[in-house]
Amino acid sequence: MSVDHRPRRADIADEIGRGPLSRAAAVAYRMLVLEVQLLLATLPTVGAVLLLDRDPSNLPLFVLALLPVAPALVAGVSAVRAGASSDDLAPASHFFRAYRRDLGATLVWAVPVSLVLAMLTFNLIHLDAVDGGAAMRPFLLFLGSLVIVWAGHMLILTAGFRFRTRDAARIALTQIVPRWGYSLGVLSLVLVAAFVVLIASEVMLLLFLWAVVGLLALMARPVFHHVTKRFTDDA
Repeated sequence: MSVDHRPRRADIADEIGRGPLSRAAAVAYRMLVLEVQLLLATLPTVGAVLLLDRDPSNLPLFVLALLPVAPALVAGVSAVRAGASSDDLAPASHFFRAYRRDLGATLVWAVPVSLVLAMLTFNLIHLDAVDGGAAMRPFLLFLGSLVIVWAGHMLILTAGFRFRTRDAARIALTQIVPRWGYSLGVLSLVLVAAFVVLIASEVMLLLFLWAVVGLLALMARPVFHHVTKRFTDDA
């Protein structure tokens, strides 16, 4: 006869506490652990950003340095979703499991996205050196925004589903307009992040990575529901 050694929900609730203060402390603890894990996962980005001078010519390099952020965000969103359905006080396991599982799948689309955005950034910086180049600025900005929004949808699809990359890419493209609320949310987060970097520092933004992940997971709830209902058998 096998014995189930997993803690029951009642036991976990007793461990955390049943009062609102205990629950709030548990949430704060999870967010603190998540922030530490996000910082560890983005150490290459942190090092590169601290070494780069604040010069427009370095913007393409800055974009490339953001590549490790993609798998960190994917794992973070997965951890937040897993933690929402679990009351345990061991949130680190959710992040590590998701990071190890989704690292390769994330890099398959994140590397091309980084290269395209770096190229677009390079062209935007040097438009004034080309006759009539200023006329191309709106198009390049629109194209860059489209790539960012598509990547935001790919992030959610990678975190929540096990689609093949080409299938996920098509689904992400078809979701940009129908799920316009999430698409605008992704652009808003990018603009806020850029504003924080400009008026404060990259370090300030890094200290709030947990908030970025939490907002992504919250905004993506309708996307998760729609994709599950339309493209999976779990609806």
